[in-house]
Amino acid sequence: MADRLFPALETPPGKEALRFPDATLTYAELAAAAGTLARDLPPGRVAVWATPTIHTSVAVVGALLAGVPVVPVNPKIGERELGHIVSDSAPSLVLAEAGAELPAALNALPRKDIQLTGTGGELPAEPSPEAPAFIVYTSGTTGPPKGVVLPRRAISSTLDALEDAWEWTSEDVLVHGLPLFHVHGLILGILGPLRRGGSVRHLGRFSVEAAAHELAGGATMMFGVPTMYHRVAGEVAEKPELAKAFGQARLLVSGSAALPVHDHQRITAATGQRVVERYGMTETLMNTSVRADGERKPGTVGVPLRGVEVRLVDEAGVPIEQTETVGEIHVRGPNLFTEYLNRPDATAEVFVDGWFRTGDMAVRDEDGYYRIVGRKATDLIKSGGYKIGAGEIENALLEHPGVAEAAVTGEPDPDLGERIVAWIVPSGEPPAEQELADHVARLLAPHKRPRVVRFLDALPRNDMGKVMKRALGA
Repeated sequence: MADRLFPALETPPGKEALRFPDATLTYAELAAAAGTLARDLPPGRVAVWATPTIHTSVAVVGALLAGVPVVPVNPKIGERELGHIVSDSAPSLVLAEAGAELPAALNALPRKDIQLTGTGGELPAEPSPEAPAFIVYTSGTTGPPKGVVLPRRAISSTLDALEDAWEWTSEDVLVHGLPLFHVHGLILGILGPLRRGGSVRHLGRFSVEAAAHELAGGATMMFGVPTMYHRVAGEVAEKPELAKAFGQARLLVSGSAALPVHDHQRITAATGQRVVERYGMTETLMNTSVRADGERKPGTVGVPLRGVEVRLVDEAGVPIEQTETVGEIHVRGPNLFTEYLNRPDATAEVFVDGWFRTGDMAVRDEDGYYRIVGRKATDLIKSGGYKIGAGEIENALLEHPGVAEAAVTGEPDPDLGERIVAWIVPSGEPPAEQELADHVARLLAPHKRPRVVRFLDALPRNDMGKVMKRALGA
């Protein structure tokens, strides 16, 4: 029989498993509620109305115990996208909290309300490691979203590799306030602690004060996205009691997008903590991370995780051996997805000799640490014969006191091929365009300076805090 995904549910420790603002479950209570649900689920796939609640957590654990693939649905999803997901994944059932109002496409499915209680009993047999655990839909930049089929071995191998990288144990208590329809908040943030036999405290909605309260009260780790850590950086500098609470954490981890070096520095100055960054995506779960016992280099996503192979290749697909040279990241390992649902064409397109082509561009330093410079499609700018990563220019701009937020894109230029455009949310009176260009030229190189600066009130972001660059040019 395959090893259990959640060994602690078979022999529950006498401790808290999940804590949300309105409910808490011990391991024994979670085993009863999720086990009862698992025994009641029909075969097929289940859609989960994935609100940031304890009910979503029970639904997902119950479906995984039953070996039924989970399709998490973002509660803010639009009608057209939801219609596509429902027709593409064809779930036999939707799981939702009692009283939750569902959109029409989900209302048409048979519904089961999630209960937080249940009866004891033997848990179902563990399915094969290759059996699908999740079908997670990626935000489609071209065409409708694709359903990424994640097998159980991808979940277990990633969480076990993070146990190694982060020295993650059953004693750890994780705090986070991330959404539960995506890899970061759900698989890492809820399933990660449960696989370790530890505890998770979900804030329901993130606030710096709420996270600090938990870290001062026994929580040891926090997961967040850069928008959250940007708020942390601002508040810990002003409030010593918050800085003290964050200083007590064993590990602060940021992901889903690059954390600006300026925010790293502000958090370290106020708390003594060095935030750990890692790199992953829906199709691969986690690939690299700064290790808990390794050097913390702000702006890098660390080294390959145990069992994961990472390489950089040039435009001809030839592996790049030299350091500090931009290439596309390819990944190979047990952490990979098996296919895009119903899309053999798209699946074949992203694999080459067993390597997954991520579309992300990076450089590798002499210590083997990777630094992401952006997406091949939107963040690699070819200007005046140079290949320039948008990420390093964004970091440089954020070091200017007049810049609160920055995004960098390329647009066609008859002379340069592409010119560098900076989109700036100012922190007060907008700085002069030439001043920003000179600032970047001084820190990086003259060919990396923005040729155009456009000021905005806010950058367009998705639910995970990533800047939607395609919306900037529109």
